Amino acid sequence: MSTTQRSTAPGKARRAKAGKPRHSQVQKSKRKAERLDARSKERAQRFQARTKKATTTKPVRKENVEPSPRREIREVKPLRAEGTHSFRDLGITPALANALSAQGIAEPFPIQIATIPDAIAGCDILGRGQTGSGKTLAFSLSLLTNISNKVAKPHKPLALILTPTRELAQQIDHVIRPLARAVGHESIVIAGGMPYPKQITALRKATAIVVATPGRLIDLLNRNEVQLDHLQIAVLDEADQMADMGFLPVVKEILDQSDPKGQRLLFSATLDRGVDALVRKYLKNPKTHSLQSDQASVTTMEHHVLQMHPGDKDDITSQIAARRGKTILFVKTQRGADRLADKLAHAGVAVGALHGGKSQAVRTRTLALFKEQENSALVATDVAARGIHVDGISLVVHVDLPQDHKDYLHRSGRTARAGESGTVVTLSLSKNQRAVTGLLSRAGVTPQFHDVKPLDKKLMVLTGAQEPSGVPYVPPVVTANRPKYAGKRRRYGR
Repeated sequence: MSTTQRSTAPGKARRAKAGKPRHSQVQKSKRKAERLDARSKERAQRFQARTKKATTTKPVRKENVEPSPRREIREVKPLRAEGTHSFRDLGITPALANALSAQGIAEPFPIQIATIPDAIAGCDILGRGQTGSGKTLAFSLSLLTNISNKVAKPHKPLALILTPTRELAQQIDHVIRPLARAVGHESIVIAGGMPYPKQITALRKATAIVVATPGRLIDLLNRNEVQLDHLQIAVLDEADQMADMGFLPVVKEILDQSDPKGQRLLFSATLDRGVDALVRKYLKNPKTHSLQSDQASVTTMEHHVLQMHPGDKDDITSQIAARRGKTILFVKTQRGADRLADKLAHAGVAVGALHGGKSQAVRTRTLALFKEQENSALVATDVAARGIHVDGISLVVHVDLPQDHKDYLHRSGRTARAGESGTVVTLSLSKNQRAVTGLLSRAGVTPQFHDVKPLDKKLMVLTGAQEPSGVPYVPPVVTANRPKYAGKRRRYGR
């Protein structure tokens, strides 16, 4: 065998082993690509023809022909509807109107004007409103009006309100409980991190209204402590957050066990992230009311971006937190929340930390202290960004950037609620200026940018920042009032 033959033979073997395409295979690939190109051109031509036809021809509607059913969309004007001056005009029961008057609530908000009449009429509702627009009172009044003359049975509630978090469930229960008692009903919170016996006892006593998180409710359903076959109304609040948290399969399982003829109301600040499939399956020809797009309100909320040197961020944060008034500061992680709260407390700021890693008792106590104190700060993760309403929050600080623009809106929605004014501040370093600009642009916000330093005059004017006292803050100790032992003490050893 010659040297040439020995050198070329291994190369042929390697090419054959590597699977080098033959000439016929290359031709097949070219023909396949040509067919795909032809199909793409054909689809493009058809699309252009349809577009041209739609723009040049006018739709002709035949007489005496019912239009195909579509979801009715109503854009709600931010002003009060003509002829509507009070809650009584919306059709709620007189007992509820009297209860609202006793609380000093006289005039309804736009989302309430839009949704309450349709909900009382028995329609399914798809309500989209800005955070703090009054969604909770809207579905609470509709729900209570529709079940005011009905009686619940043990383990069989008449109304269910599903929420993503314990805090939001407690907040809704705080709103709906006094109103429910005005029409002879009671409510109970069914949520994780809370004792089972109280919840089970309330269900056995025929409590009509259940405010629940999906996890604990499905647990009690599996235990047969609650049945939903008599459910008249189901409300889903913050459905998009439940989708983000992976609760949609559980929510569907819960709705599958409820009466399919019942009324469904879905309220949320945003309607996406898998919520559309939920709407198509469980809502029947819903009335859709959109109060505002998923962009920030520019009428009652000021947005500022404070640009600073990285070494000044801690001092500026503590000076802002030491301001007079209620301030909420948002960070990304639970550890970051605890670390910042410790720093602020050491500097002399009355502060608490709120996140999902805290026990329910600690979270409830932290929120209670924040509500009671006139000048205080709360460091929170996004667990507090939805549904928690604390009166008088005048400043929201984004210490860490949120994940997306919708989280920015939900965080910012803790201030400027129900027509009040508020300020939102984002702390920015030079390295993340582009990310800040893009995020706020997607949120529909045009902020004012300021270069600041610790105790800068501009910083103090915008936020009310001041030097902390320097005396470490120690939160008050809350002792539980335990009931005295009513029976005789048993003596041992005798």
